[in-house]
Amino acid sequence: MQAAVLSNAKMETFEKLESAVRSYSRGWPTVFEKAKGYKIWDIDGKEYIDFFAGAGALNYGHNNDEMQEKLIEYIKNDGILHSLDMGTTPRKKFLEAFQEIILTPRNLDYKVMFPGPTGTNSVESALKIARKVTGRDTVISFTNAFHGMTIGSLSVTGNSFKRHGAGIPLHHSVSMPFDEYVEDQDSIAYIERFLEDSGSGVALPAAIILETVQGEGGINAARMEWLRKIERICRRFNILLIVDDVQAGCGRTGTFFSFEPAGINPDVVCLSKSIGGAGLPMALTLIKPEYDQWGPGEHNGTFRGNNLAFIAATEALNNWKSDTFSNEIKRKAALLKTRITEIIQAYPELKGEARGRGLMQGIATCGEGLASEICAESFKRGLIVETSGPKDEVVKFLPPLIIDEEGLKNGLSILEESINHVLSK
Repeated sequence: MQAAVLSNAKMETFEKLESAVRSYSRGWPTVFEKAKGYKIWDIDGKEYIDFFAGAGALNYGHNNDEMQEKLIEYIKNDGILHSLDMGTTPRKKFLEAFQEIILTPRNLDYKVMFPGPTGTNSVESALKIARKVTGRDTVISFTNAFHGMTIGSLSVTGNSFKRHGAGIPLHHSVSMPFDEYVEDQDSIAYIERFLEDSGSGVALPAAIILETVQGEGGINAARMEWLRKIERICRRFNILLIVDDVQAGCGRTGTFFSFEPAGINPDVVCLSKSIGGAGLPMALTLIKPEYDQWGPGEHNGTFRGNNLAFIAATEALNNWKSDTFSNEIKRKAALLKTRITEIIQAYPELKGEARGRGLMQGIATCGEGLASEICAESFKRGLIVETSGPKDEVVKFLPPLIIDEEGLKNGLSILEESINHVLSK
């Protein structure tokens, strides 16, 4: 009781002055003060292992030393902070590094667009350019998809609670079954049938938009063969393929782009979150040159020139100059997968299901509210971890990619203790 009173006192300012829309501060009722690597400390000095990483915006951890030094030096030298889309040295260096380190080695040819510095803005620009170049208005998305909170992005998002928040009908989109959404049903044949049948009621779309791993929708990972078949559908019907890599990209699944293992070549790619390096706001929309048909200023935003983000992002790209970083992610992902399997086997009451790939994995549970209880107990014990899925039924793991083996093991030990406590109540 005393702990609850103290917790409420800590949160009084937020509860009194901030909008009811706040969410994370409700689940983690403390005031955070300091962070480094994969750890966070609150104002009482309590240490937490971070399996959240800013919802995937901190793949390279908190306060990376090299990024810090470059940012501080730039500010001390009166470097330009705000520049819209004017040419600046940090912008130039980032574009050159992204081309040299990321695109060229992967044989990818994209124009780099800087929309407003959020994932939803990248998605909005992707939808707009697809409609502009095709002259069509419908976009196919998938069950349990999440693409953002603005109107266009919400129209291709599956979550009914978030869609309802728009307050208006959401048009010009059709939702199709994501890979293995319906057991023993071939979603590819279903999509093809709708596109082939002039009586299906589905107009030929401008684009198909997908996440290779659905982050907010339940850590649902598409099979590589399914992704390749979706690409073939796009080529057959002259539909643009948009991959939303906002959360699954920037190394989260083990490769820089989450679609690399499938060998596909999307027409448009959306990046945000960790592309900013240090958690700084930044987004990219990558567009094949033949589709880069914008008029100057046709899509813009006041904060599309965040030079501090360009600096941190350029430094972050150094991790991708060789395969070392990628291989380390895959090694840690294998460890995470093994421990998830062990936990599911040790606690059959969970009726758990392993989800995801890379360092974007989760445990789907069966009991209503069970995942939320586990995450709440984990917080009390010093682990920051959130839920995912349409019913918050998945315990979702998004640790910083730089986390070491000790951090992973300690975090998973806290998780297992929390599971044991919740199930034994």
